[in-house]
Amino acid sequence: MSLSVTLEKFEGPLDLLLHLIEKNKINIYDIPIVEITEQYMEYIRQMQEQDMEVMSEFLVMAATLLNIKSKMLLPQEDPQTEEEAADPRQELVERLLQYKMYKYASLELSDRQLDAGRILFKTVSMPPELAEYKEPIDTKELLSDLTLQKLHSIFEAVMKKQIDKIDPIRSKFGRIEREAVSMSEKMREIQAYALQKRRFPFKELLLKQHDKMDVVVTFLCILELMRLGRMHVVQEEIFDDIEIEYLAEDMIDFDDSDF
Repeated sequence: MSLSVTLEKFEGPLDLLLHLIEKNKINIYDIPIVEITEQYMEYIRQMQEQDMEVMSEFLVMAATLLNIKSKMLLPQEDPQTEEEAADPRQELVERLLQYKMYKYASLELSDRQLDAGRILFKTVSMPPELAEYKEPIDTKELLSDLTLQKLHSIFEAVMKKQIDKIDPIRSKFGRIEREAVSMSEKMREIQAYALQKRRFPFKELLLKQHDKMDVVVTFLCILELMRLGRMHVVQEEIFDDIEIEYLAEDMIDFDDSDF
């Protein structure tokens, strides 16, 4: 059966061979060399009028296939050593696998190049007054005396006291679940307490909470007020209580949508 092909479809003999393997759905590790050789030679006959300089590469591969075919057809000298004998297709398989890897890698890079061509970059257009803006509060200096280890130790101490408050008998009773803690309400509660006390131990504020959720939300509120520069946290000596100082003279109304 005659085949109508053009040389430009294949980039080389390995490309043509890989096309035949994929077209016939052949296992690349177990190539039926006789069938593939016949199909390859049929393609070569259709290319006789092409550039002979390019055709030479395809003819070299044709010779390689014929050589492998002859080796596959020759009987083994010793049937017992048939499994141990080197497969004459092995070198060709390795070349095909390497070519296939580079071919698919080139296709992937080509797709990425096309995608990159659709990307546009915007130049910097920030207003000068915004570019020169600086935070009024240095958060690093504000939190210089506070470490995660100190916060963790206080948190563990408060949790232990919460556990100690549990009545072993009444804790087994059924209870009515409280509604979820509101961040905005907790913010107002903490600010009112801080505005009245001005300076107080961190632990004192945590011990006023009812359960673990209250403690966690209180932690978050304190950190947010510190970030806004309305609170300052200090610790005079190692292992001393952490003191909270309220710097503002008023309260801010928060909404739950702010968090």
